[in-house]
Amino acid sequence: MGKLLKRVGRSPTVQRMVGATLAALIALVRRTTRWRTVFSSADAETRARAAWAGAQPVIVAFWHNRLTMMPYCWPSEAPFHMLISAHRDGQLIARTVKHFGIETVAGSSTRGGSEALRALVRLIKNGGSVGITPDGPRGPRMHAADGAIALARLSGAPILPAAVSVGRRVVMNTWDRLIVALPYGEGAMVWGEPIFVTGASDPGVLRQQLETELTRVSAEADRLVGHAPIAPADRPADVANARA
Repeated sequence: MGKLLKRVGRSPTVQRMVGATLAALIALVRRTTRWRTVFSSADAETRARAAWAGAQPVIVAFWHNRLTMMPYCWPSEAPFHMLISAHRDGQLIARTVKHFGIETVAGSSTRGGSEALRALVRLIKNGGSVGITPDGPRGPRMHAADGAIALARLSGAPILPAAVSVGRRVVMNTWDRLIVALPYGEGAMVWGEPIFVTGASDPGVLRQQLETELTRVSAEADRLVGHAPIAPADRPADVANARA
């Protein structure tokens, strides 16, 4: 049965149908949720609004468990691309967010990373903003890899941490604790402090800064809608040593 489900999941027709269904749910949640937007500072608000206006591109960073809710964070027709895994699960997300005018670039830190990074740099240089999950596609949950930092260094765009949470939701038993939003509740969007990367910046320090700020805004978004924050996963010793 498992092999059959996997084969069905690879079907473009099935993926289109599931993507359309997920998009309809996301649209319903967006319409029926009472939204609250919080900016951590005047600079955060200025950067976000300039990006929505298509004036100054940013790198929107968010944890992987909020991936399906990120279309709520882009109330704009300005160009926006998301880095999505080339795996079939990632491509399902790509089909879903396309319904909201969000294009995707296939790749990750482990597969197709260099090509994807170059593609994202070109998009930013052409004036578009991009979205990236620093802990994707496989985790550990809420621990940042180097992709967002490298992208900011190469493109010159600031990283803008962001988080979304909703009061009515299901938290899946997946590695990232994926949040599936449900309609008719309260929602919060929290924008964190911009992070600027220069050639002289220490990647380890910036990575920790990004982790700390993303975890903070995610916890704040959860608390604003009445939930306890989702905690980061324990970092395996070999991953911690490799990233130290």
